[in-house]
Amino acid sequence: MTVLPTALDTAGADYAENRAAMLDKLAALDAEHAKAVAGGGEKYVDRHRARGKLLARERVELLLDPDTPFLELSPLAAWGSDYAVGASLVTGIGVVEGVECVITANDPTVRGGASNPWTLKKALRANEIAYANRLPVISLVESGGADLPSQKEIFIPGGALFRDLTRLSAAGVPTIAVVFGNSTAGGAYIPGMSDHVIMVKERAKVFLGGPPLVRMATGEESDEESLGGAAMHARTSGLADHFAADEPDALRRARRVVARLNHRKAHPDPPPAEPPKYDEDELLGIVPGDLKVPFDPREVIARIADASDFDEFKPLYGAGLTTGWARLHGYPVGVLANARGVLFSEESQKAAQFIQLANQRDIPLLFLHNTTGYMVGRDYEQGGIVKHGAMMINAVSNSTVPHLSVLLGASYGAGHYGMCGRAYDPRFLFAWPSAKSAVMGPQQLAGVLSIVARASAEAKGQPYDDEADAALRAMVEQQIESESLPFFLSGRLYDDGVIDPRDTRTVLGLCLSAIHTAPVEGARGFGVFRM
Repeated sequence: MTVLPTALDTAGADYAENRAAMLDKLAALDAEHAKAVAGGGEKYVDRHRARGKLLARERVELLLDPDTPFLELSPLAAWGSDYAVGASLVTGIGVVEGVECVITANDPTVRGGASNPWTLKKALRANEIAYANRLPVISLVESGGADLPSQKEIFIPGGALFRDLTRLSAAGVPTIAVVFGNSTAGGAYIPGMSDHVIMVKERAKVFLGGPPLVRMATGEESDEESLGGAAMHARTSGLADHFAADEPDALRRARRVVARLNHRKAHPDPPPAEPPKYDEDELLGIVPGDLKVPFDPREVIARIADASDFDEFKPLYGAGLTTGWARLHGYPVGVLANARGVLFSEESQKAAQFIQLANQRDIPLLFLHNTTGYMVGRDYEQGGIVKHGAMMINAVSNSTVPHLSVLLGASYGAGHYGMCGRAYDPRFLFAWPSAKSAVMGPQQLAGVLSIVARASAEAKGQPYDDEADAALRAMVEQQIESESLPFFLSGRLYDDGVIDPRDTRTVLGLCLSAIHTAPVEGARGFGVFRM
């Protein structure tokens, strides 16, 4: 084995300072996660319980195999918006009867589980993950439908939810709907388009139009049970495949459905792996609070890779990008990690070759971000940084092995693209609380705007207001700083969650296991590389 050495001084002042800064960020993260778990708040949680109903996360817990993890996705969705943190929906990956599944659960304590624009984005992302990784989908449904005041942002794109269910089914990916309460109007198509449907006695209500709408449209008087109750759908319409006595019975039946799916992974699970040689707790002290200060990504790799074993590729060439081979929970991975922030021509060419090699060998790629982007300047432009950066982005774009991305520090500009940011469809993308991402750093962006404004004033022969310039720069820096923080980005689903650094190995292991449910096959051809 090639065990990575460590130079991390856990007794040093820098380590203590980095650790303290990270712990502060984690405390803030815990507070935001608590808002999602609280749902609609104590009043609505108590009212929901008084009706004899389980909370969304309690339903998920009863559905899962005992003592198995649940990888929750996008828990900060809608953060910073007018909607509740979590977007009234719980999504994630968990194991049911030994089968890894994507699970979605409406939170009816938040505006009756109504879907807002962020709920829709979160649900679509869950379906995307299920489709790419061939994971069965279990929908735990109790929703009042669309949040009507925001219908203009939901109605048109919302149809993709139902399209996704039919495409999953056509691709042989099982879909299961468990209806605990309302599933009305467009929401009726969730059970209508699922392969298997379970409804709870006297609780499930599935209809295109409820009694008031039917009265308005046709003049017909009807009650909810005869119009769309579980008993009617089980005995008359045939929409319900299973008629459950109560919520625990519905979840038991859902588990039995999964047990009978005969759903198999494309790849067998690897044998048990040796843990890293170094303590995962030390990950808290690696990334500086000031991202201008560099850090060695090998210290991170040494604390997440099996046995801290890492075979580095081209270590003496393009040293600003660390590349190499490792295993993580037994799964082979190719790692690309920024070592000094800026990507030069050498790093770009090295990355392109490494990505090609991973595709030849059908090995997933792990991108660890800490980049300020590609190098600029006359000498670098003349040296071909555009075509070399394009070569790396070309390789990332056309690579077909699964990609995993983790934002450790900075992830700015086209460097974010070259390191497989959200626009390049990584199977999963997570961020540490220390991460920042934007078109460029706040000071740089504000400085560019100032230079352009000053040049414009000079061209017009007008005096330049330096005092106003300073105020503008301060305002722009503050805006870009707030918009580059992980909570802001996660709230917009630009990642799949902000994670505790100590959980990185576990999170990536769960993702790699899910990825290997589908075939892992690399590209054998790429676009034209400009040489």
